Amino acid sequence: MSKTDFTDLDGKVLRVFLTILEESSVSKAADRLGVTQSAISHTLGKLRQVLGDPLFVRSGQGLTPTERALSLKDPAQRVLDGMRALTEDRPFNPLSEEISLQIATNDMPRELIFPPLVRAARAEGVRLRLGFIPSGVPDPDLLRSDRCQLMLTPLPPDGPDIFQKRVLSSPLMIFYDAERRTPPKSWQAYCDTDHVAVRFADGRSSRVVMRGVDQTRIKPATVTLPHFNAIPPFVKGSDLISTDTALMKRGPLAALDCAPLPFACDPVSIYMVWHQRSANDPAHRWLRHRIEALAAALQD
Repeated sequence: MSKTDFTDLDGKVLRVFLTILEESSVSKAADRLGVTQSAISHTLGKLRQVLGDPLFVRSGQGLTPTERALSLKDPAQRVLDGMRALTEDRPFNPLSEEISLQIATNDMPRELIFPPLVRAARAEGVRLRLGFIPSGVPDPDLLRSDRCQLMLTPLPPDGPDIFQKRVLSSPLMIFYDAERRTPPKSWQAYCDTDHVAVRFADGRSSRVVMRGVDQTRIKPATVTLPHFNAIPPFVKGSDLISTDTALMKRGPLAALDCAPLPFACDPVSIYMVWHQRSANDPAHRWLRHRIEALAAALQD
């Protein structure tokens, strides 16, 4: 009889388990972890043997977790978090280790902050590996599940285990093509104008950042798009407008003209958000400090 050895459950095995659980697919888990499907399948076989449960059963094009697999999600994540905490007091030199993070953010923070950050890090000899996913209206489970380790968003999620810090503030502006129109001069004219807006994957509109105005009076968007980079081709050469932060003029909406809103509206703040498991990690702290410095320079 083979003896079950719990020490076969190392951190890499638990990371594979959690990734399969999130992706419901061996192939997607392999893509996300940068390994082969056969490596994932081998690890899953080891897990099944040690835990005495199939863990996942095939359903259509994906995998469905068993009740045992679902019950193991939080304990497995806690074990990984505990292992990570063992390294928090390590001597840290950004030149001596690879810094790898997945970041959830939308177009403007991604384009304004991270290209110069990566260029500077590479010039210094820092091995920095960053992956990006769209944040939309972010869900705290992205951080809790370790699907990403950092967010930059105007809509920070709440939770006792979620940390946040404001790094940017920018007024909202009207973006338009000055060769085709002038910007609306009043609240009513603004409400009656045809708009382009971004609609996030969860169905909410980018207008969610407009504080202190009655959005029910604003005309429904004529065009809705999945990200901000898609706005200029629709606005350029048309009478459409888009309402976005002034900082967009230095990033995704650089090709458009812009003007202040003809009514009072609170500025939009951008927050850096992370999970408590990352709060004391020296590599994570190093990256947060670099982001803060670049964000401060954008406000000058």
